[in-house]
Amino acid sequence: MTDELPGDLYGYETLLTDDERKELTGIRRFLNEEVRPRVNDAWAAAEFPMDLVPRFAEEGMVGRSYDLEHRPRASRLFTGFIALETARVDPSMATFLGVHNGLSMGSIVLLGSDEQRARWVPGMVALDRIGAFALTEPHGGSDVARGLETTARRDGDEWVIDGAKRWIGNGTFADVVVVFARDVADDQVKTFVVEKGTPGFTPAKMEGKYALRTVQNADIVFDGCRVPAENKLEHGNSFKDVNRVLKLTRGGVAWSAVGCQMGAFEAAIAYAKERSQFGRPIAGFQLIQDLLARMAGNVTASLGMAVRVSQLQEEGVFRDEQAALAKSFVTARARETVALARELFGGNGILLENDVVRYFADAEALYSYEGTREINSLIVGRALTGVSAFV
Repeated sequence: MTDELPGDLYGYETLLTDDERKELTGIRRFLNEEVRPRVNDAWAAAEFPMDLVPRFAEEGMVGRSYDLEHRPRASRLFTGFIALETARVDPSMATFLGVHNGLSMGSIVLLGSDEQRARWVPGMVALDRIGAFALTEPHGGSDVARGLETTARRDGDEWVIDGAKRWIGNGTFADVVVVFARDVADDQVKTFVVEKGTPGFTPAKMEGKYALRTVQNADIVFDGCRVPAENKLEHGNSFKDVNRVLKLTRGGVAWSAVGCQMGAFEAAIAYAKERSQFGRPIAGFQLIQDLLARMAGNVTASLGMAVRVSQLQEEGVFRDEQAALAKSFVTARARETVALARELFGGNGILLENDVVRYFADAEALYSYEGTREINSLIVGRALTGVSAFV
């Protein structure tokens, strides 16, 4: 067990270089000292602490997956550990960064032209511009590949977008929103960047959400929303292009799910050592140790899979089914781990002050977004059999 990361029983962190581990230690210190004291109040209020936003950029947690003029990209393993460390403190903050870093910025990097990347990416790396990713719709989640209802039509030097999006993380305050719409001319899914304040673009905060409460999810309406032709991403011309982004980011969700269960696991260990029943700490009870061992197995297996996903990405041989298996397996294990942690806490497990109920609720969102377990299982099944079971 490493001193730095108590949940890493097999020492996967030692696969990082010395420089990476040193930088990760600084990020861990920032998250523990500046972010952790804020997360429960933000979660309870369902409000995002906007004053923390520039600090994420200052700590080098933004844009690390991409080659930039002033900085080469970091290893996939290192960026995975950043996601883990963030989710270990707060899955909501990890989701904020995942949407901005991966889904939004990743779409522009992968699907944009050189000019488009130069126009938007530097401001996003500095977090002067916050990104969002608008794919899911009120009537479409898993089936958006064929059922996308939002439309786009070319009108001279502009595109006109009409429709609605739902569950858009960062959508209430994002400056740059990557939007997917079906071109009425050829029925293909095209990718656009809609900037904050564009007429016909109206986001509204979703209320009554009881997972990842700090994340500001939005319903967005597009009503004759006109965007310049140069805001259509050059290489975003079909749903296959969308999948290029999703394949990249599903690995990041796996890392966040490892962090979520690791946070709950470590909270459970600390509680077991200080909580006494029948005259002694419950850490010495056989049933408690069994719960901890089961959690340790889940965390270790999940971290091992996430590490291998990053290694495959680094090698350039990462396939759809590998991303899908990691996302479905690790998020399922996360659900089990946080439930076992809440069980160990007993009634105290439903008090926000003890953190575990936050992980318990947030794991449900990680389990569902960026492809449900069922859909990801069918992606794996298609690869194994050569036969698609999609309806």
